[in-house]
Amino acid sequence: MTMRLIGIDIGIGIAIAAAAALGVSAWAAEDVKPALLRDAWSAQEVATIASMRLKEAGQQPADASNAYEQRPDAAAFGRALFNDARLSKNGLVACVSCHDARSQFEDGRQFGQGIATGKRRTMPVMGAAHSPFLFWDGRKDSAWFQALGPFEDAAEHGGNRVRLVRLVLAQYPEQYSQVFGAVPAVGELPLDASPNGTQAERAAWATLAPSTQGSVNRVFANMGRAIAAYERGIFYGESRFDQYAQATAADTASSDGPGQSVLTGQEVRGLRLFLNKGQCVTCYNGPLFTDHAFHNTGVAPIGPANPDRGRVEGLKQLLKNEFNCLGTYSDAKPEQCGELQFLRADEPAQLAAFRTPSLRNVAARPPYMHAGQFASLEEVVQHYAASPKAVIGQSELAQPGERNEHRQAIRLSGGDFKDLAAFLGTLTGPVIQPR
Repeated sequence: MTMRLIGIDIGIGIAIAAAAALGVSAWAAEDVKPALLRDAWSAQEVATIASMRLKEAGQQPADASNAYEQRPDAAAFGRALFNDARLSKNGLVACVSCHDARSQFEDGRQFGQGIATGKRRTMPVMGAAHSPFLFWDGRKDSAWFQALGPFEDAAEHGGNRVRLVRLVLAQYPEQYSQVFGAVPAVGELPLDASPNGTQAERAAWATLAPSTQGSVNRVFANMGRAIAAYERGIFYGESRFDQYAQATAADTASSDGPGQSVLTGQEVRGLRLFLNKGQCVTCYNGPLFTDHAFHNTGVAPIGPANPDRGRVEGLKQLLKNEFNCLGTYSDAKPEQCGELQFLRADEPAQLAAFRTPSLRNVAARPPYMHAGQFASLEEVVQHYAASPKAVIGQSELAQPGERNEHRQAIRLSGGDFKDLAAFLGTLTGPVIQPR
């Protein structure tokens, strides 16, 4: 590897290199004592480490399908909805029940717990604006569309669309009209009705005029828009890794060479494994440590008799839903919906594939994987090294001795597992949220 020299000219660099070759202290070779970096990295490794600094994420991208997401009044309205347990069937469950601000905006459970128990882990909301698809199976393509799902999910809020809209218009008429303008004319509505509810609720929905259905849907969509505006203010803060990466990537005389000391030797060994032998950076890359894609890595399903089909089913739900980017209630133009126009629901590689979650703050939110299959980060790393065959679909991980054009078998020792887990702990920073 090439040792990076900070703030010194070529002559001093040659002198120090010559002294090192003779076994003499670099500082004895010259009176000048430049701030050498403690840990040596190749130029490619430095570039990769630099690309993973949180500041490289830049400004959160605007969501063309939500014209209200950057309005403070929408965020205030969304915050109220986020914390309102009345928006559930039993009056006890709110968005904050599973996305707790005191606990990484998730719940620490193996399965999400609303009015009933779900089938997957709760995902945190930080950085949602950077992800083109949300939920473990990617069945939503915007933060506002994602926010709508739990309201009508039987295991989460357990509500129905008409009851939700009636409550919002009764409890928040001023906030709603301040953000979204005049309330659509909905007329007399049944007590309960929804296109996604019980048989009785679906039957009641079918009796509504198309214009009334459209007005209800518009208010419902705006509930999601407001919640997304609030969630946009929730983001990751810088971690110890970011301090280390800044010190490693700096190339000026004012750089903080000693800044690398923020990580221990074990944590640095873990970073080397992450970038190289462990092949982690293949999927966990960029400032949010995710490729925002979906992968089948052979994680055992909780119910082998009825395994979770993951992205394949998520795609079907996404493409047919009227609240997607191309739908009636989106503020986007078709050309702004990018990948959605080219997705296919029958891609074999998407069978039992699940979204790559961000590794930011990962050590603070066990258990792991889409159904909480692993209790610790060491178990996660051991899974990747073991590379088990998938129960359904095809695992992307290479088997030992297998010829795989995209991957190599991951070969790690017991010490490597501990080192990688230690490094992942350096990605934990504060959670930034609106006051």
